[in-house]
Amino acid sequence: MRKTMPSTAFRWFGLLLTLSVASQTYAQDTKTPYPNMAPLDQYLMERNAEINLARSAAPPSISKDAEVMVLGKQGYEIVDHGTNGFVCMVQRSWTAPSDDPDFWNPKLRGPSCFNAAAAKSYLPLILKKTDLILGGRSKSQMFSAIAAAIESKELSGTAPDAMCYMMSKQQYLGDAGKQWHPHLMFFVPPTDAAVWGGNFEGSPVIAANDEADRLTIFMVPVRRWSDGTFDLPEAH
Repeated sequence: MRKTMPSTAFRWFGLLLTLSVASQTYAQDTKTPYPNMAPLDQYLMERNAEINLARSAAPPSISKDAEVMVLGKQGYEIVDHGTNGFVCMVQRSWTAPSDDPDFWNPKLRGPSCFNAAAAKSYLPLILKKTDLILGGRSKSQMFSAIAAAIESKELSGTAPDAMCYMMSKQQYLGDAGKQWHPHLMFFVPPTDAAVWGGNFEGSPVIAANDEADRLTIFMVPVRRWSDGTFDLPEAH
């Protein structure tokens, strides 16, 4: 069982997010509105509100028995150990790619509920990134430290069956896309997107190669949010 990770001991947005697909629509030559990290308090949430937001990542049949982690000033803390192997949390902006204009956006919230495989193999990446950022590392220093941790096998890479639910209607994945769509994410070692039919015309599978974290992420939009309501057809 994982211990609570203080900032002195140990991301993942991970995704990602997060790898926010919507945020990638910004032109890269546009000046980012978030050039630096905001005061830490802007990234934090009221504890119960964050617990509820984290659980909204997946249908209640999954999230009600999941472990829940919330972000504090010293890093993510376990507030409910859960019983089904899933881990629900709210990812912050620094789990995004380094060139993402929302990298320091304090409004970004990525509710995610990881299955057991992702909790063991992918979640340590999120926690490591968070620890480094809260420890005062710059963006470039954080990515350098992550690369070193991967090389040294401190971070062992994702398991082939690692995935997460991102089905919260309250998600905020960037100023451009904001809510985007309810979706599932699959984290695999670097692979050809064509193996999954990713990014093919008419395919529901969206693929992104995360070179810094040395993995390929597949995203599959689904029809319903975690509360059972339908995503708006016109949004697709």
